[in-house]
Amino acid sequence: MLEEYPLCGHCLGRQFALLGHGVENEKRGDALKLMLTMKAHQQTLSGDKNGPTLLKTLAANGDFHIANDVLKKTGHKSAEPRSCYLCNGELESTERLVKAALTKLRDYEYKTFLVGIELPPEVEEREDEFKGKFTIEHGESLRNEFSRVIGKRIAEATRKETEYERPELVVLLNPFSKDLRLQVNPIFINGRYRKLSRGIPQSRWLCGKCRGKGCKQCGGTGRMYPDSVEETIGCPALEMSQGEDIALHGAGREDIDARMLGRGRPFVIEVKKPKKRFLNLKTLRKRINDKAQGKVEVSSLSFTNKDLVRKLKKSEAAQKLYRVTVEVDEPVSRRQLTMLRKALVGTTIKQQTPQRVMHRRADMMREKYIYKANVRRLTPNRFEMRIKCQGGLYIKELVHGDQGRTKPSVSEILGTAAVPSELDVLGVYMEEET
Repeated sequence: MLEEYPLCGHCLGRQFALLGHGVENEKRGDALKLMLTMKAHQQTLSGDKNGPTLLKTLAANGDFHIANDVLKKTGHKSAEPRSCYLCNGELESTERLVKAALTKLRDYEYKTFLVGIELPPEVEEREDEFKGKFTIEHGESLRNEFSRVIGKRIAEATRKETEYERPELVVLLNPFSKDLRLQVNPIFINGRYRKLSRGIPQSRWLCGKCRGKGCKQCGGTGRMYPDSVEETIGCPALEMSQGEDIALHGAGREDIDARMLGRGRPFVIEVKKPKKRFLNLKTLRKRINDKAQGKVEVSSLSFTNKDLVRKLKKSEAAQKLYRVTVEVDEPVSRRQLTMLRKALVGTTIKQQTPQRVMHRRADMMREKYIYKANVRRLTPNRFEMRIKCQGGLYIKELVHGDQGRTKPSVSEILGTAAVPSELDVLGVYMEEET
């Protein structure tokens, strides 16, 4: 190898990294060079012409000063060291990268980290050709050597742990361009929220005309609605964590004009690129509830991970309990309402995507099951229904029928036009609660 290519101690040693134990590659490489130097010295002393040749190879391609010293002492001309063919000497100057990484890391709270290495394509190609040429079977890659060496030094300096599966921070380095950046993984906080006022959307709703820039139509706010559940919960979390953005993930969503009551809807607030990770959740809960001023209320806050977000997305079809107040054109009797209840319980409702959401939902037929139904007469033209059903059932369309796109509907069963006047979600049941 050294006869054909200049190699530093790191790069020579890592070709045999899996041989031996508890030895750094640089020491392994220097040990190999020392053995070869001793062999070459013996050959030189015995008059073998191969000895000086090998010493010059070690001095030039191995950048091994002991070989150069032997050349001088045996009356031969010293050789000029050459830069490593594989790493260009960068493995011997990682301390600058470590210091730069530590400077950036000072601004962040974290317990676990990982070092990720980005290499120029030509460097990786060069190494692949080298491995193929010499049939390397027990080596360590250049990428892994950089990651391991730099990661070890950062861990020693910060007393933080290296984590391969779910690190809180990833230090991304290109040792050749000296590019360095941090990948700050988000924090996830789960809980339940109750929406106690109508007229509040779950997510931020940008103005359709200016897309958040501000215009006359939205009064310069950039929003269709001044508040949202996402911002009410997320802004205090963003402020405490010094993050860059937030995203609310809920187990489904309620309409703007519907309240979310009962124990509340399970949610996860994701805070992106936080500088502070170790938040006091009791303080956060108080800040959220104070900011909401009785419109939204959160409870049961705890730290979680992305797995729960996936679970929430899958739980949109979890069982839901609704209360809806219905107004009808013609008076209905108690007997008719009893008939309505019997017609709904245990029924599979077929719903073509409602017209009001077709701009954001695929036009398809959905089938949703009703587990329980209770109906209570309020006035001759007004009654209340409580429906426990499979999540994803559009309750407003269940009432008025959506021009025949929902079958059966309350309007169809009663034989008179029916409209929902007030809608509340009373329960969202995860799988373990059903």
